[in-house]
This record gives sequence, C-alpha cells and structure tokens, in this order.
Amino acid sequence: MSGTRLSRTRLLAVAATAAVATLSLTAFTDGSGARAEGASVSSHEGAKSLAGAKPVANASAVSANSKAGTNRAAVTCQGSNTKTTAAPLARPLNHMLLTVTNTGSKPCYLYNYPAVQFEAAQSVPPVIKESKPQAVVTLAPGESGYASVNLSAADGSGSNGYTAKSLTVYFSDRDGESLSSAAHPSLPAKGVYIDDSIKVTYWQQDLDDAIIW
Repeated sequence: MSGTRLSRTRLLAVAATAAVATLSLTAFTDGSGARAEGASVSSHEGAKSLAGAKPVANASAVSANSKAGTNRAAVTCQGSNTKTTAAPLARPLNHMLLTVTNTGSKPCYLYNYPAVQFEAAQSVPPVIKESKPQAVVTLAPGESGYASVNLSAADGSGSNGYTAKSLTVYFSDRDGESLSSAAHPSLPAKGVYIDDSIKVTYWQQDLDDAIIW
C-alpha cells in the first residue's frame, strides 16, 4: 500500500514537473519566441527588398554622366552660331582682341586658332605655338572665348606694312579643317595697320590668357 502511494506520489511529481516545463516553454514561445520569429520574417523581407532594389549611383557618377551628356550635345563654334568682334588694344601695343560669343542654344567647341584674313592679305598669319591651351575652349550659350592678333612689330622692324579696313575670321573643326561659315567683324573706320610680322594666338577660355602674348 505504501509502495502504491509512493509510486502515485512520484507520478504526480513527474506530471507536475512536466506541466511546469510545458507552461515555461509556452510562455517562452509566446513571448521571446514570437519576437524571434517576427525578427526572422522581418530580416527575410528586408533581404528580399534589398535584393530587388536598384543600386543608387553616387554623386560623382551622376555628375560625370551629366557632363558627358552635355559634351555629346556640343557643336563646333563657327560663324553661324557665334558673334565675333575685333577691338584694337592700347596695351599690349599693336595688338587686337578677337572676342567670340556663343549665340546658339548648345555649347560649342572653339577649336585651334582663328585664321584671320585682312584686306589684300596673301596668306593666313602663323599661330604662336606657345599659346596653345591645355584643353579645347568650350563655350556655353552666352559665353565668350578670346584670341589676340599681333598686328605689327612694336619696334618697327616689320616690313610690307599697310592699313587694312576689312577682316574675315575663319573657324576650324577638330582636325584643323577650315569651316565655310566665317565671321566678318567690323574694324575701326580708319582701319588697322599690319605688317609681315603679324601672328595670332590660339583661342583661349580667359581674356588674360589671350593678351599676354
């Protein structure tokens, strides 16, 4: 009899322990377990979102692509999409400044140097090779580029001098080929004096770079 009671007591104890364990497991599952399951689902969904998301380009890449697009849209500067003026300078002596302004709606490249032809001139003046810029001059709409013309020798050493009253400025493409659309800037009414020492600079982005030669 006492053995039977002892067995029942042990069975009851085991049952109670199992019940407590079950309740603890249930509490853990309903609490921390539920949160862990929720975190797992959230991470899975996040991974799916990241996997489906498109990479965002960084700022420098966007800027480079934008610039490349702008360059692709650029055209060549010439008489039809620019306005050219010619103005004699007090300093440097016997110099004239050519100013080309982009009057078009697209950026334009001002290649090489101006091929200037004055009235009665037999040839195009040579360029000052040292004046070549490091990069091609690019003019946005409304912007200007510059070149200077050394009209005659300041010390009077030039020969075959005469006064010219008309000027034609020819532009060139990337390869240096002359373009048909030229400019015809006005000269002062009294004209400009030139001799066989005449030479020109390359086109420049900045005015100061054009008049130092």
